Amino acid sequence: MTDAAWESLSNQAIAAAGLLYFLALLAHLVEWASLRKVPLASGAAASESVDIPGGVALATGPDSDEAEDRARRTALFGRLGYLVTCLAVAVHFVSLFSRGMAADPNRVPWGNMYEFTLTGTFVVAFLYAVLYRRLRLAWMAPIVLAFVLTVLMVAVIWLYSPVAPLTEALSSYWLVIHVVSAIIATGAFTLGGITSALYLVKARALARGADAESGYVARLPQPEALDRVAYRLHAFGFPVWTFAVLITGPIWAHQAWSSYWNWDPKEVWAFITWVVYAAYLHARTTAGWKGRNAAILALVGVATLWFNFIGINYFSTTSQHSYAGGAPAPISAETLQR
Repeated sequence: MTDAAWESLSNQAIAAAGLLYFLALLAHLVEWASLRKVPLASGAAASESVDIPGGVALATGPDSDEAEDRARRTALFGRLGYLVTCLAVAVHFVSLFSRGMAADPNRVPWGNMYEFTLTGTFVVAFLYAVLYRRLRLAWMAPIVLAFVLTVLMVAVIWLYSPVAPLTEALSSYWLVIHVVSAIIATGAFTLGGITSALYLVKARALARGADAESGYVARLPQPEALDRVAYRLHAFGFPVWTFAVLITGPIWAHQAWSSYWNWDPKEVWAFITWVVYAAYLHARTTAGWKGRNAAILALVGVATLWFNFIGINYFSTTSQHSYAGGAPAPISAETLQR
């Protein structure tokens, strides 16, 4: 295949992945909309219940046969949504692989902000699909799919850049090590931030007595479970982010710019993100911070993370990471000769 054919395949695959994410989102919306009419188990009824993908129990018994039938029908939409999501993740990977093959010479598919966005959303969706059963994340499906679909639309409409060779600073094997670890941590922190936000919504609903027997918020796990999932996601992402920011980043910077630390805006904000998440984990393990305070601190962390990703690229005029912006960096004559 020619480079142009690979690039065309990448564009077609990302469009197909977007469509599949949309269909998966529709399936989950139908699932949750149908469950609004199904009462939750309570009291003695909780001992005789049927599980649904949200991880909660529905009342069963002589007066709830209709609710049980509806729950089983809507569970089909939940399984369908998950399967379509897995298919979308596979097609999304095809888009990334084709993007790398379209370059001459072939390279990893994260040479600019468009490609980094494609890779970041892939990691978010992939981690969700992998952890779906282990952490029982069905309740996260509508939020994750809506997030991935929205960011993909922004990337395709506003951030798209034609395939181009890497700049001199990016032509290093440290690109693979540094960026892969940063993207994995970004995906974990994003899922953790979503869980923390849902914790605050659930806790507020319970405090106001608004946690009705139906609806999306009612189907969310209890706040303690959401808090536990958020902690596990952040605990996974933090050492990976540490490896990216404090180890591979400085080594690559020294190789490219002969200095381990340059006070570059992107470096500074990456370190700020590290400090916030270090404070989050330290507060939880030493001061016993849980619940609302921990969730707010986690949201501060994800805000600094995404500001570093988006804000620095668009608002900073002094960053040496300008090649990570939406437009492709200029290609030097030396690069073209190679």
